[in-house]
Amino acid sequence: MAEKYYAKDHEYILVEGDTGTVGISNFAQDQLGDVVFVELPEVGKTFSKGEEACVVESVKAASEVLAPVDCEILEVNSQLEDKPGMVNEDAEGGAWFIKVKINDKSQLSELMSGEDYDKFVADS
Repeated sequence: MAEKYYAKDHEYILVEGDTGTVGISNFAQDQLGDVVFVELPEVGKTFSKGEEACVVESVKAASEVLAPVDCEILEVNSQLEDKPGMVNEDAEGGAWFIKVKINDKSQLSELMSGEDYDKFVADS
């Protein structure tokens, strides 16, 4: 069964086995406004937890999407290059950014559950 975790920087990771699907939360896309550009990494590239993996630009600002865990890029959602607005329509579904191989699953314990994340954004 897949489990979803959230980082304080508003990324989510949907974990299935040793694979994770990473994107930004609904809260983050709402704060950004209309997304106009997404920059994705190359397949095979590796990132350490907290390192910039992607960039998302909106009419308001540009934001880094940080790797929520140490990982290797397995796949990118190339649809976002032509249709960045998908992020506003389905941030936590079809508008995922990257699929990764999780190199250190113990790092997942440092992330928040959906319930904890909802409390975190409500308090911020």
